[in-house]
Amino acid sequence: MSLRITSRHNPRLKQAAQLRDSRHRRATGRLLIDGARETLRALVAGVTPIEAFVDESIPHERAAEALAELQRLGVPTYPVASDAFAKLAYGDRADGVVLVAEGQARGLADLTLPAAPLVAILAGVEKPGNLGAILRTADGAGVDAVVVADPRVDLFNPNAIRASVGAVFRQNIAVATADETRQWLQERGVTLYATRPEAAMAYTAANFVSGCAIVLGSEAEGLDPAWDAAATGIALPMRGVADSLNVSAAAAVLLYEARRQRGAKATSSSTQRSH
Repeated sequence: MSLRITSRHNPRLKQAAQLRDSRHRRATGRLLIDGARETLRALVAGVTPIEAFVDESIPHERAAEALAELQRLGVPTYPVASDAFAKLAYGDRADGVVLVAEGQARGLADLTLPAAPLVAILAGVEKPGNLGAILRTADGAGVDAVVVADPRVDLFNPNAIRASVGAVFRQNIAVATADETRQWLQERGVTLYATRPEAAMAYTAANFVSGCAIVLGSEAEGLDPAWDAAATGIALPMRGVADSLNVSAAAAVLLYEARRQRGAKATSSSTQRSH
């Protein structure tokens, strides 16, 4: 490891802490990754590491894999006194690793879709925790691509990274304008679905097996008119006093319904071939 840092006012530490601000991330092209699990997943996904900071008071067993990968890659890694490390760490989950890395969002041209893709479109999601949670769900459900359209929150917000448990670093996530995204989907013959309380079609009746995109809107405002006009409405039943689900909860229901339909089809095809 490199030289030990003991002061919260250490210039290297202060410079890294500035990356909590989205303006500083945009200006430098760098990002701050908080957590051993997130650090390891970022490194495995191929991000370019710059330097790492490790809380010297945390048992290294909790972060053994991340530390081993940092060492294998030759990343400068600084042991930091616990009160100084608090300047960097986000939240109260203490696993003691923070990584500074280069970070630029991908564009639509970087995405490769299979036949009959399943795509998630995040059209105006505003809260970093929801953004990260949806990316985590999309990863778990095996979504082929995620597009953050006209983003209202930075993809690499530290809270979004944490909430995604590192799924934000997958290769299948892009950022684009809403107009670019709609054109990109149209050119590929992808059907758009979006939830509407008044929709006649239940979400379970939608055809998620053919190429489709599930569009998720703003927590406060829902979808803008252009997305609403482009998408087929589907309904999530609400039996209580609330008229809608949290956007990350809605994403989980819809993406796993798509996975259920696609999984059932794959199993059926496999069974037919085996006879």
